[in-house]
Amino acid sequence: MPSHLAFADETRYNIGRFRGVALVTLAAAKAPALEAELQVLLASAGLAEFKWERLRTARYRFAALALIDLVLARAAAGSLRVDVVVWDIADRRHAVQARDDVANLQRMYGFLFSSVLRLRWPAGSRWRLHPDEQTALDWHQVADCLDAAAGMAAPAAPDLFAAGGFRQRLRREFAIVQIAPLASQASPFVQLADLFAGLAVFSRAAYADYDRWQAAFGAQQHLWPPEASGSLSNSARERCLVLRHLDERCKAHKLGVSLKTRKGLWTRQPRNPVNFWWYVPQHPNDIAPRKRRRTMSPGLRLTGKGRA
Repeated sequence: MPSHLAFADETRYNIGRFRGVALVTLAAAKAPALEAELQVLLASAGLAEFKWERLRTARYRFAALALIDLVLARAAAGSLRVDVVVWDIADRRHAVQARDDVANLQRMYGFLFSSVLRLRWPAGSRWRLHPDEQTALDWHQVADCLDAAAGMAAPAAPDLFAAGGFRQRLRREFAIVQIAPLASQASPFVQLADLFAGLAVFSRAAYADYDRWQAAFGAQQHLWPPEASGSLSNSARERCLVLRHLDERCKAHKLGVSLKTRKGLWTRQPRNPVNFWWYVPQHPNDIAPRKRRRTMSPGLRLTGKGRA
C-alpha cells in the first residue's frame, strides 16, 4: 500500500513559449479528508470540475480563489506540497530543430518526480502516482524516463510492473508501487495540479499584461467595468485577479514565492512547500530530444491538452 500520493497535470506542452507540469503530493492518510473538503468547495461554487482553460468568468475565479486559500493553508501547515516546473522553448536547451515536445514532456515529468519524490518527503515513502489521463504521454515511457533520471539504463517493458529488473529498479529507486492515470473530473487533486500549472505558465507568458493591469487598477480593479481594462480579454482579467490573489496569499503564509522579482512565479528555496521551479539547462549536453525519422511516437495521443 502507498504511504504517499502524487497527482500530476501539464499545460500547453506543445504550444506557446512557456510550458509547465505540476505535481501535488501528500500523505495518503491525509488525502480522504482533504479531498472531501475540495469536493464541498467545488460543489458550493456550482462546479463539477475546475479547469484552468475555463477560467474566464467570475464563477470560476471565485472557485480558484477558494482552492488557493485552502491549498496554501494546508501547504503552510506541512500537509501537502505543490511543485511546478516551467520551461522556456526559447532557451538554449529547447531551441533546436525537430524538437520532440512529447519526449521532452516525458523528461520534464521525470525531473519533477525525481526531485520531489526523492528529496522532499521522508525516506521510506511509498508512492502511487496519479497523472491526468488526458495526456499526450504513454506512462510506460514516463517510467522509462524516471529510470533514466536515476542514471540507470532500463529496457522498455510492455507492462509497467512486468517481471524483471525494470520493475525492481522502479520500486527500489523511487518506491513507486503504482502509476494510475485518473480522469480529472474524478479527482480534485488533479484539478489542483491543473490550476497551479496554468497559473505558473500564465505568470510568465502574460507577466507584461499583468504588470500593466496591476499598475493601472491595483486593489480597486474589481470596481472597474470590464471595458476599463482596455485590451485585456475576459479570461486575462479573471486570471490576473487569481494570480494577484495567489501572490498575496503566498506572502501572507511566508511561503517564499516571488512574482515580481523574475517576472513570473518563482520560489527561491525549492524545499518550500509551494515550489515554482524554472528549468534551466543542467550541463552543456542537456539538449531537448529531437524527433526520430518516424512520423509519430508510439506514446503520442492527440488530446488537446496543449490548449491554454
